[in-house]
Amino acid sequence: MRSPKEILSQYWRFSHFRGSQEHIIEAILQNKDVLALLPTGGGKSICYQVPALAREGICIVISPLIALIQNQVDQLKTRGIKAVALTGGIPYNELSTLLDNCLYGNYKFLYLSPERLQQDIVQERIQKMRINLIAIDEAHCISQWGHDFRPAYLTCSVLRELAPETPIIALTATATEPVAIDIKNHLKFIETIIFKDSFLRSNIAFSVCWEEDKRYKLKQLCLGLNKSAIIYVRTRRLSQEITQYLNTNKLSATFFHGGISKHEKEKRLKQWLANDIKIMVATNAFGMGIDKPDVELVVHYQIPDAIENYFQEAGRAGRDGAPARAILITNKTDVALSYKQFIGVLPDVATLKLVYRKLNNYFQIAYGEGNDKTFTINFNEFCNTYNLNSLLTYNTLKLLDQHSVVNLNEAFTKKSTVQFIATKEQLQGYFNNNQALVTVVQTILRSYGGIFDFETKINVALIAKKSNARETRVLAILKQLEKDEIITYTAEHSDLEISFLVPREDDHTINVFAKQIKERHAIKKDNLNCMLNYISSDKTCRNKQLLQYFGESLAKDCQICDVCVENKPRIEVSTISQDILQYLRLEARTSRKLIAHLSYSQNAILKTLQELLEDEQIRINSKNEYEIVSHEKA
Repeated sequence: MRSPKEILSQYWRFSHFRGSQEHIIEAILQNKDVLALLPTGGGKSICYQVPALAREGICIVISPLIALIQNQVDQLKTRGIKAVALTGGIPYNELSTLLDNCLYGNYKFLYLSPERLQQDIVQERIQKMRINLIAIDEAHCISQWGHDFRPAYLTCSVLRELAPETPIIALTATATEPVAIDIKNHLKFIETIIFKDSFLRSNIAFSVCWEEDKRYKLKQLCLGLNKSAIIYVRTRRLSQEITQYLNTNKLSATFFHGGISKHEKEKRLKQWLANDIKIMVATNAFGMGIDKPDVELVVHYQIPDAIENYFQEAGRAGRDGAPARAILITNKTDVALSYKQFIGVLPDVATLKLVYRKLNNYFQIAYGEGNDKTFTINFNEFCNTYNLNSLLTYNTLKLLDQHSVVNLNEAFTKKSTVQFIATKEQLQGYFNNNQALVTVVQTILRSYGGIFDFETKINVALIAKKSNARETRVLAILKQLEKDEIITYTAEHSDLEISFLVPREDDHTINVFAKQIKERHAIKKDNLNCMLNYISSDKTCRNKQLLQYFGESLAKDCQICDVCVENKPRIEVSTISQDILQYLRLEARTSRKLIAHLSYSQNAILKTLQELLEDEQIRINSKNEYEIVSHEKA
């Protein structure tokens, strides 16, 4: 058996391990179960890849995201290490061949999702493999106390039965004490060793910026970039809008989300990694497993739902050890909306029971019957029939699916999208020759802003209701508009295939997991409250707040976060005054321009401006700019 350091040098060209990596590897080679709590960028993958290469056999790796799996496999292949990924859309024959390769082809790593692990063929072949290590990446997903709980992760425990003598390593960058306990229990750890490196990122300046004009603030942050940045948003649409805004302001940006093609993802990622494009505007899954050390700025444009998510995403800044910033831009409107966006969409037990009963009534399923029956349902029609909120109903069906009451066809998550490619002038001419279409088209235009600029998700049932037309009529018009090259149109019907997995027992069916639902909702509310407390707290060092959340203490303030900078002994007012007056002697400037050009904090500049106004050294002109008063000019 080669030594871990020899393997590290051969494949990664590193001469030494970081943090607890070496101790973790030693524990695995002694057949201990390991829980590794390492910060984002802490080199988690090396902790299982090195010991797997040191032994005969194959390592099974469970990972939650296809993009993350593919990235890891690609990296291993570039190092000459044989690895295979079982991702979605693989035909049965090809799946069987890949599994045979793992048995007989001297492969060292088999990556798969927890959902793929549930397949009988996968479990049967794994049982025949010579497994040297089991690695559970993003292990917090197995815990209901975790911020990203996935019920499918509970299947991971079957690996203990399939390979009872094989050590297991569970890895995560964000785990509170309850999550750590859950991980050990669910994975049936035997002799456990826990390694926890400090989560402190001393080179990252964490800040919360309260700003009504968020886009302007974002532009100012990006103007000063030397290296690269990630801007996190929650929706695909917003990622496109922000990218367009930045590009309009001559900033190099592109967007990344689950809706773009694989080829386009690879192209944009390559451009960003090579710094051909500086700014990546992305939804929150972006960045997992991507090794880019020179990110100097991570901006959260919207409030995350949990500190775990925020800390993991912010931690993608400054992996090279150079000074970096993690800034959350928010305002009172965002805070007020956060409960509606994160908590208001969670169906309670009463909603679950109501929708489940309506679903059974819709298909006329008798009490005690219905299991193993499959139906097709028009989702919009179902919601309209019972006057149900579509988003709450959708989330209810997803919960019923998670708890194995029903099985949903995954294609249901897709929606119809429309983008107008004709100009407004061309559209007017088109209306003159197609008067019968005007009402429906105008309803679409009034209902969806930005539909000329972006692919926009539409609700066909809502358009039909607003325009007093049948759904079939709206669909026919959309097809005609596409044919006449007025719009681009991606049609995804609202038909949903739904299979009932248990007999109908109404409330009793839901009562089986009602307690879990209540607990999960309570956890999500608590997570959001902790996030909002972090945002509003301006008295305690940001790094101290974040580390305390994960059960770690920091003896001294970080001195670089917005709270520490604000609480530092104030620079002499005369120094700030002199610098402001010096700038204003050149030309009148707005407060925004002064804040952008001076190195002092925003609050310090605004306070000094107020004092200079009171002393009548400066005044505000008709353009809302600050200028020197006449006697100062003299």
